[in-house]
Amino acid sequence: MTFINYAAREINCKIVYYGPGLCGKTTNLQYIYDRTNPAAKGKLISLATETDRTLFFDFLPLDLGTVKGFKTRFHLYTVPGQVFYDASRKLILKGVDGVVFVADSQEARMEANAESIRNLDKNLKDQGYDISVIPYVLQFNKRDLPTAVPSDEMYRQLNIKGEPTFEATAPTGVGVFDTLKAVARQVLMELKKK
Repeated sequence: MTFINYAAREINCKIVYYGPGLCGKTTNLQYIYDRTNPAAKGKLISLATETDRTLFFDFLPLDLGTVKGFKTRFHLYTVPGQVFYDASRKLILKGVDGVVFVADSQEARMEANAESIRNLDKNLKDQGYDISVIPYVLQFNKRDLPTAVPSDEMYRQLNIKGEPTFEATAPTGVGVFDTLKAVARQVLMELKKK
C-alpha cells in the first residue's frame, strides 16, 4: 500500500526482500546501499542476532523517477530468514508494494527455499495480498558456489507465475541492481494503473 506525501510530492513504495536464513537478503541491500548516492539515501538500519543476520529490517529509501508529477521513493526491507521470526516477517510485509524472493542456490538449501516461498505465500494471504498479482521477482543468489543447482532446475522448482528471474552473486553485485530494477519497474507500472 503506497503512501503519498502530498506536501513533499512523494509517493513512498515498500519493497521487501524475502527468503530463507542466510540466503543473501541483507547482502543485497548492503550492496545497493553502499553504491547509492549518499544524497539519495537514508540510514541503513540493521539489527543482528546470534542466529540470523537480520532480526527486524534494513531500511533504505531510493529515488527512482516520477509518477504523475510525484517523486517516487522506495523503501527496501529484509525479513529475518528463520521461521522463528514469523511474526516479524508478517509485520514487515504489512503495506508491501513489491517482493523480491532471494533463493539460495546451494543444493542443500533447496527445501529451505521452497518452505520460505510457501511461508511468503501464506503471510501475503494473511495480509490480503495475492502472490500471483503483487509485483514479484525471483533471484537465484550464490551462483558462484560450486554446489549451486542449475538455474533451469531452480526455476522449475521455485517459479510461481513466470516472474522475472535473475542470477546473482550479491557480495560482488552480480544481478543485484537488475533484480531491484525489475521489481521497481513492476511497482511503478502498478502505480500508473491507479
